[in-house]
Parts: sequence; structure tokens; C-alpha cells
Amino acid sequence: MRKIKNEELNRLSPEEFKEAEKIPAVLVLDDVRSAMNVGSAFRTSDAFRLEKIYLCGITAQPPHREINKTALGAQDSVEWEHKETIIECIDDLKKGGYQIVAVEQADESTSLLDFQVESDAKYAFVFGNEVFGVNDTVVEIADTVLEIPQYGTKHSLNISVSIGVVLWDFVSKYKK
Repeated sequence: MRKIKNEELNRLSPEEFKEAEKIPAVLVLDDVRSAMNVGSAFRTSDAFRLEKIYLCGITAQPPHREINKTALGAQDSVEWEHKETIIECIDDLKKGGYQIVAVEQADESTSLLDFQVESDAKYAFVFGNEVFGVNDTVVEIADTVLEIPQYGTKHSLNISVSIGVVLWDFVSKYKK
């Protein structure tokens, strides 16, 4: 066995990425304080070929030095849009036929282990502020509140880790 060289990875160019078929999902970041977390979200969205990222409220927007540092160019391949408020964004996505999935710990949440992906549905995964989480109103109006099972003492993951876990799970279920 040998490690694959970068030039063997058959990477898409940003232009090819923009033309390629996407997974029917978008990422919604609401009031995310860390631009490095935003950059990581871009990079993960590129890896899983998501349609778009919505940056809401105070969430940092490209061009931004810290986004560039962690996105490694994905800010140029993944389509994005800024919305002033999360509610405006959710309303638009609902009108566009997206299932709203808030990733949060809630009393009636669905465990990621039990989350069922419908092959003909479009999904919007909402991640909130690093301290306060997903906006309470979004939790109330979401079609699903999805919770990542955690077994340690913290019951808290960095948002960039949560995005990776949720999107990998979604894509693996969608591809089946």
C-alpha cells in the first residue's frame, strides 16, 4: 500500500466543481463567530459537493483572511449567499422545497443514528452560534432537529466537527 499523491486525486477545478452535479443539500450557518469555522464549513461542503452555503447574521463572509486559511480555496468553488436573518433564510429555503434540519440538542430531537434520508428530498442543515447554538425559533419551525449522539462529559463538539460528522452521515445515507 502507498499513499496517493495529490496529482493522482483527480481533483475538480473550481470551474468543473461549479458545473458538476451536487448533492441536494445546503449548509446554513447562523451567527457563527469564528471565520476559521466558516472556512472549514466551505472546505467540508466542497468535499461533499453541496449545492450552497448560506451565511446568516454576523457569520463572516469571503473574502476574509481566516476563511481563506481554512477553506484552502473552497470559498471559490462552493456557491454562497449572505442573508441578514436566519428566519429570512429559512423562509426562502422552505419555499424552495427544502427540509429544514436544525442540528441541536433538543427534547424531541432525532438521533443521527436514526436519521432517515429521503432520496427525492432536498435538505438544509442549520448550524448555529458556537456558544448559543441554533436559534430557538429555528428549532421550533424546523422539520427535524438532529442530534449527534455523544457519550463523554462535554456533550459539545466544535461546529466544524459537527458539520463534518453530519454531512458525512447524510452523504453516506444518500448515496445508498
